[in-house]
Amino acid sequence: MSDVYAFIEAEKTTHGVAPLCRLLKVARSSFYAWLAGEQARGARRAADDVLAHEITMLHLASRCTYGVPRIHAELRRLGHRINRKRVERVMRERGIDGVTRRKRRGLTRPAKKAVPAADLLGRDFTATVPGMKLVGDITYIPTGEGWLYLATWLDLATREIVGYSMADHHRACLVVDALKMAAGRGRLKPGCIAHSDRGSEYTSDELRREIGRLGLRQSMGRTGSCFDNAAAESFFALLKEEIGTRHWPDRSTARAEIFAFVETFYNRQRLRRHPRWGYLTPLETRQRLEQENALVA
Repeated sequence: MSDVYAFIEAEKTTHGVAPLCRLLKVARSSFYAWLAGEQARGARRAADDVLAHEITMLHLASRCTYGVPRIHAELRRLGHRINRKRVERVMRERGIDGVTRRKRRGLTRPAKKAVPAADLLGRDFTATVPGMKLVGDITYIPTGEGWLYLATWLDLATREIVGYSMADHHRACLVVDALKMAAGRGRLKPGCIAHSDRGSEYTSDELRREIGRLGLRQSMGRTGSCFDNAAAESFFALLKEEIGTRHWPDRSTARAEIFAFVETFYNRQRLRRHPRWGYLTPLETRQRLEQENALVA
């Protein structure tokens, strides 16, 4: 029937609506009801096109990683009062998808005869004060020159990467350099927990001495239990999916892109759902917590 109404709409200036309706045996009221609905549908399609353009720009700004929840959160932050189901429909119709994380193979190699530290976290990956709980891990990045190894320390209160280091090896000095970076930024408090797995880099005397020098407390999960350091491993899964590159031509290119991802996008732009405040970036979360803790003090 829509085709009949569309024909009447196209020919009404030549033959008139009433004669066409009599000829095609449709009620004029039905035609006008269809016409009003078609105008409304056209307005909705135009509005969806505008929304789709804005969603596309936000998706590109997220390095093509955001799915419906974060796109919806970004639109709300920009002042748009919009239903999440509408965002989901528009993204589905336009084929705009976020990324899905894959499982990764770990680097953990327990050191022989090493004496591990006690587990001070007990899988409690929450914190209310920045600089009191860190989790660390190492991953490897494939390049045309061989592996590039990345060590990071993540603050559990803010989910910021507060320290990181990259090298063509994964000796103990890699994680020590990352920890020195975190301490050098003034983000760590006395007695801060530095939690990791039981890999040889983390049971090394070099790291133990640095942790003692900085006045921190060392913590380790159990051997073979990835869940004991899940927050650190989760960041690497996120990085490898959202950075968008599977294999770099050389280590210097990989270094530059990882630096940009961590410092420009992840810490300052990427939204994460906070249990109390909704979607915030790690930087915004730290600022909120610092303000809140200052008021309490």
